[in-house]
Amino acid sequence: MINSLFIVNTSCDILLEKHYKSVIHRSICDYFFDVQKKVEHPEDVLPVIATPHHYLINIYHNQLYLVAVTTTESPPLMVIEVLHRIVATFTEYFEECSDATIKENLVIVFEILDEVLDNGFPLTMELNVLQDLIKPPNFLRSIRNQVTGETNHSEVLPTGQLSNVPWRRAGVKYTNNEAYFDVIEEIDAIIDKQGATVSAEIQGYINCCCKLSGMPDLTMTLMNPRILDDVSFHPCVRFKKWENERVLSFVPPDGNFRLLSYHIGSQSMVAIPIYVRHNVVMQSGPAGKLELIVGPKQSMGKTLEEVVIEMNMPKPVLNCNLVPSHGKYSFDPTSKLLLWNIGKIEPGKPPTLKGSMSISGTAELECPAISVRFRINQLAVSGLKVNRLDVLGESYRCFKGVKYVTKAGKFQVRT
Repeated sequence: MINSLFIVNTSCDILLEKHYKSVIHRSICDYFFDVQKKVEHPEDVLPVIATPHHYLINIYHNQLYLVAVTTTESPPLMVIEVLHRIVATFTEYFEECSDATIKENLVIVFEILDEVLDNGFPLTMELNVLQDLIKPPNFLRSIRNQVTGETNHSEVLPTGQLSNVPWRRAGVKYTNNEAYFDVIEEIDAIIDKQGATVSAEIQGYINCCCKLSGMPDLTMTLMNPRILDDVSFHPCVRFKKWENERVLSFVPPDGNFRLLSYHIGSQSMVAIPIYVRHNVVMQSGPAGKLELIVGPKQSMGKTLEEVVIEMNMPKPVLNCNLVPSHGKYSFDPTSKLLLWNIGKIEPGKPPTLKGSMSISGTAELECPAISVRFRINQLAVSGLKVNRLDVLGESYRCFKGVKYVTKAGKFQVRT
């Protein structure tokens, strides 16, 4: 599937190359660099680039591109998913996937790439099994390796690889058995100037952290599973059980994993929990005015946190002289980005941002879109609820509840 993998940065430097079949010269990346130089933003590079004899499939993350090279036509979504898994693995091992961390941990990076793919096909993608094969780096382990000459690579095959449950190692024991479930939903919506929803959708995840002894068998029932579309499951979920009864039945991996992801595209199901009132006047000279009011909708009843407003101003805007009632604002004259970091919004105290703008030229300008990012704890906007969770096989003393979080992905208000 994947012949070679290249990791490059936005400066067109190749950080590393890994070949799973025949060696492909790094000059193949010139096709990618040609496309990269033509786009305005790094994330705008096409995910699939066809060359005369190869296909380049790439993802962008934290100023880095992971470019997979294939010589035959392969399922692009499968390759993209593998690349995202590799990024998630690097993030788990090194706390972040960046240019610096890859250079600092080059040996472990190559060891991970050796285990994740075999002859270009996915092999060990489960994080807890991978951590049994390659120990995560830490200070004491690094000193021991320097003294003894050992590596982080284990010589013993994980027990899970030899069973019919390859995502879970055998003989797991905990003093305190705990399981945490986080329901995280991201809203992607566009609102017109009258406040009506033009388009809205929700991308949701259920992330788990299971620290349970033995081989537990869990069953989770949802109150309203019919609202979920395009559901993607972890391999541990018994799909037939879900298909017939809409029940999640699974033997969980040990540690952190994503149980499922889902999509909700019906606008009637997407309740926008925040409003933005605006008055933007784009006139030449010092007569430009800006007034923003942000607040939660009364029907929500939850606290908005980590609220950030972004506006990409037109090029003729020279400067902004604004006064925020809450938080801090900044304006970059080069990128023309107005950023208002509000933070937490207290009930009954909607933040405001008022002031003037200096605009050059006489042409009438189009008002920019307002991008809103926020976070709400203990709320699932879609109304998804966990009805019941049963654990079979063993008796556990401690079991934690479910946490709900709502975040805004690309929430735009058109002025």
